[in-house]
Amino acid sequence: MTDSAPRRARVRAPELIGKGGWLNTGDQQYTLADLRGRIVVLDFWTFCCINCLHVLDELRELEEKHRDTLVVIGVHSPKFVHEAEHQAVVDAVERYGVAHPVLDDPELATWKQYAVRAWPTLVVIDPEGYVVAQHAGEGHVHAIERLVTELEAEHEAKGTLRRGDGPYVAPEPEPTVLRFPGKALLLPSGTFLVSDTTRHQLVELAEDAETVVRRLGSGTRGFADGGPREASFNEPQGLALLDDGSVVVADTVNHALRRVDLATGGVTTLAGTGRQWWQGSATSGPAREVDLSSPWDVAVFGGRVWIAMAGVHQLWTYDPAARTVAVAAGTTNEGLVDGPAAEAWFAQPSGLAATADRLWLADSETSALRWVDLEGDVHTAVGTGLFDFGHRDGAADQALLQHPLGVTALPDGSVAVADTYNHALRRYDPATGEVTTLATDLREPSDAVLVGEDIVVVESARHRLTRLRLPEEAVRVEPVAHRTQRAATEVAPGRLRLDVIFQAPAGQKLDTSYGPSTRLLVSATPPELLLKGEGADTDLSRDLELNPAVPEGVLHVSAMAASCDDDPANEYPACHVHQQDWGVPVRLTENGTDRLPLVLAGMDETAPGQG
Repeated sequence: MTDSAPRRARVRAPELIGKGGWLNTGDQQYTLADLRGRIVVLDFWTFCCINCLHVLDELRELEEKHRDTLVVIGVHSPKFVHEAEHQAVVDAVERYGVAHPVLDDPELATWKQYAVRAWPTLVVIDPEGYVVAQHAGEGHVHAIERLVTELEAEHEAKGTLRRGDGPYVAPEPEPTVLRFPGKALLLPSGTFLVSDTTRHQLVELAEDAETVVRRLGSGTRGFADGGPREASFNEPQGLALLDDGSVVVADTVNHALRRVDLATGGVTTLAGTGRQWWQGSATSGPAREVDLSSPWDVAVFGGRVWIAMAGVHQLWTYDPAARTVAVAAGTTNEGLVDGPAAEAWFAQPSGLAATADRLWLADSETSALRWVDLEGDVHTAVGTGLFDFGHRDGAADQALLQHPLGVTALPDGSVAVADTYNHALRRYDPATGEVTTLATDLREPSDAVLVGEDIVVVESARHRLTRLRLPEEAVRVEPVAHRTQRAATEVAPGRLRLDVIFQAPAGQKLDTSYGPSTRLLVSATPPELLLKGEGADTDLSRDLELNPAVPEGVLHVSAMAASCDDDPANEYPACHVHQQDWGVPVRLTENGTDRLPLVLAGMDETAPGQG
């Protein structure tokens, strides 16, 4: 793969179609022909997905460095029903600081045209309109940067490169007090501390939950300690009160925990290096020396600060006395598996609330409410898996949520859930096993705090805190159930060849210095779907055997590959980890395919239309 340009497969890029139209272009509508002469990177993303948010951050430097030749286009391809709403996409583009054009594709038309199977997926199109690379997952930007540099030189020489300003037009900022607030904390003084996520600040509000007392942080994206005006955050989220009266902050995009001295407003760093955790990084040690990954919420439970580590689907802990961090639960595999902490699977845990004997958590991607007991075992109260969601009250084993981000312990032992994509506040009562709806017509609620007999909800997409009286009886709602919109892949029963495509980027080779550089983990929902082929191995291809008696299900595939710069003269070559989890809905039919290719990096050379 080192003699790149002549050997690239050339596939004409399909047109960009999206019923929701274009965002960040000043109302201009674009076709691929309008972008001819530019290098285009399509970023297939959906705003619920933490890996997609990681890629948005990875792309920022690439976009800046190649701004006159490269156009990044986000193709928003929804998983949840709420994500197909146009206004929700508009909100997400602002919330996460997306500074490139976005095509809103609620019906997954462009996703299907490009045969995408995973969020996030990056597709590179050359200046002549041909697809030249595809990458699933995160960690690929170094390879794309190298390819972009090659394409610039190649098409400059051919006269097919067009330099200049791109199609991005920044939207007008809105003058609200808060902008997409994430979490809130009731302080001992009776005031509220709110993470003003999109403005990279913390805001203290008076007891009326509206009047600004003070702002903490510079208000620009950064990672700096110091006084209330010098310190900087990067999309902060969760907040918790420590025993010494200070506040710990989940500084999400800085992959760090910060501490705020409420008396002075001074900010220091408790944990994290500012770098994102990758497979192979340390999983415990001195807090300032260990990488974290998108900490989304924090809660004090059993004398330690528990961290909802959304970026790696785990729970970690921070020990304030020893100043250490460690993994507490989860394997980094994404899904819903209960049991002992070390064996449990989570899916983007995003909200925490502690009681004396339980740590409750909102497990957003499985639309689940779960808890950890004092022995460290993980249980599920509501939720069944990655692809079932909706708004249904009743018995907990039948009830449905939709991507909840917050959870709040109530005085009677029940739990309030900020049911974010249902725009609702829900309640689960462990005594009866029932789920009810407390309030509707909230806009993307992401957290809630108790204040006497009231509950104050963070209405993230209305940019405010909203006070509700806790009702005697729950509101009744009509039940709605959904499955993900993604079309199932039709596969033949019996033998199925699984091929994960990985080609080391140009100038790199597989890193075998510490043994095999690849890993493949396969499982299924329901487990009975797989008669053969489950488990972990180092080969990226595997023969599976599908059970003819199970008509449909989901194949869970997790792949990892490590590559290093291939330069004998470099004593310390840079190495990179490429990883992705796929959940592939499948339906067994006699005429279905007997091969399932999943592209981690490169091109599937056996696909039709290539060459």
